Amino acid sequence: MDRTGSIEQVAEVLLARRWMLVTAESCTGGLVASRCTDMPGSSRWFFGGFVTYDNRAKMAWLHVREETLRQHGAVSAQTVREMAAGALARSGAQVALAISGIAGPTGGTPKKPVGTVWIAWAGPNEVTAERFHFAGDRAAVRQAAAEAALAGVVRLAQTH
Repeated sequence: MDRTGSIEQVAEVLLARRWMLVTAESCTGGLVASRCTDMPGSSRWFFGGFVTYDNRAKMAWLHVREETLRQHGAVSAQTVREMAAGALARSGAQVALAISGIAGPTGGTPKKPVGTVWIAWAGPNEVTAERFHFAGDRAAVRQAAAEAALAGVVRLAQTH
């Protein structure tokens, strides 16, 4: 399965479906949104993005439940699912992606080591989440997470 997504592929599948994309990013800090807007004409398929690095922003802007963060942590399937659903609900987009992870070099634990990233995608009638572990330094983890998130948008669009 292809784990990388080019902006051109994302644009192509979203335009074909007349879908808009909204992003909700934590550890990538807006990297996906930046990559989207690097492409001329992205306003036809990119709605916008939320950068919710702090848990308070996740709760205030995306309505992630405090209970979810307390029970599962920011880096969890439950949290990214709520982030994606919240971004979708607060936008005019038809598809959302959400990313939360531990880019390092510190912050990892035995259960969630550095490089652990959860990504969720919300589309028509579904929200899915997947756990990844990316190797490398902080920049490499963030870049790999952005690519995996975009590849997931392509997969989601191609199956709907």
